[in-house]
Amino acid sequence: MKQKYLLIAAGGTGGHMFPAQALAEAMLKKGWRVRLSTDARGARYTGGFPHTTEIVQVSSATFARGGILAKAMVAPRILAGVVGMAWQFFRDKPDVVVGFGGYPSIPALGAATLMKLPRMIHEQNGVLGKVNKLFAKRVAGVACGTWPTDVPDGVEAGYVGNPVRAAVLERAGAGYITPGDYPMSILVMGGSQGARILSDVVPEAIANLPADLRQYVRVAHQAREEDHERVTAFYADHGISADVKPFFQDVPRRMSEAQLVISRAGASSVADISIIGRPSVLIPYAAATGDHQTANARGLVEANAAIMIPERALDSKTLAEQITAVLTNPNAALQMSNAALSVGVPDATARLVSLVEDLAEEETA
Repeated sequence: MKQKYLLIAAGGTGGHMFPAQALAEAMLKKGWRVRLSTDARGARYTGGFPHTTEIVQVSSATFARGGILAKAMVAPRILAGVVGMAWQFFRDKPDVVVGFGGYPSIPALGAATLMKLPRMIHEQNGVLGKVNKLFAKRVAGVACGTWPTDVPDGVEAGYVGNPVRAAVLERAGAGYITPGDYPMSILVMGGSQGARILSDVVPEAIANLPADLRQYVRVAHQAREEDHERVTAFYADHGISADVKPFFQDVPRRMSEAQLVISRAGASSVADISIIGRPSVLIPYAAATGDHQTANARGLVEANAAIMIPERALDSKTLAEQITAVLTNPNAALQMSNAALSVGVPDATARLVSLVEDLAEEETA
């Protein structure tokens, strides 16, 4: 029997790449051949993919960055990417193409549309991204990671949840150690685009904690390269134990050991928090398309698992008050942890796998 072949197309952020990785892991275990199509930015996230995943970098571009000349070159680069991918598909046809959003997914979805190959998309956020919105009516269906998701009229959409990496599932429901008079860990995650404001506000907020609480706090802070030195220096100058890095390869471990997570409300971060089950303070990225991070946070907030602070209301005093409220109330913190678990969808990957297999079967039926 011919080995089934899945082409995954995903953009250059963790929000797109982590659920793509989860699907790749699952399909490889089922004996499928898996190829990932991404760009140079996305390639930075491929270190966690199984080594048997085929990685191809495609020609794509975004209208969001660059000057007039750069923007003028976007359409030709995207077209070249679609043509190149169509040629690859002509020689080596996938059984299914799944797009996870981002401009780098355009070549694969565009070529699959032209060649009428079985295709679907997964939208992680509560509002369709630009590329997924473009293809929503040109695919078999939209698998939604957040519910409800705002989709165009007439689009076939269903809730599957956001797939999480195997390393996160291994920590699913990890026992929560409630806050107390012993070392407590705060994990700070800002995402690739929204980390700056957290680096501006979080260190000062932690420095403003009551001294009898602050002495027990240990911080793991994910900060951008350009902010690393000043954030590290601030914590050191204020006698706060902190591990500051541009990217944590071991987020699942750090999250499972944390008493509190302070994070943007990216879809993957929200999914990880709900699967592992941790109290959180969420600060949605105000510039996110369609304010989708507020939509992402809604489930945890409504379950009383998270405290949401709009970016416009974020300052060190407000954040310090919320951190104190969680870390000085162990019973409430435990309730938040359990509430987060109630929102999680640990079988999201299995649901998505089922859709992919059904789509492949429909093509051969």
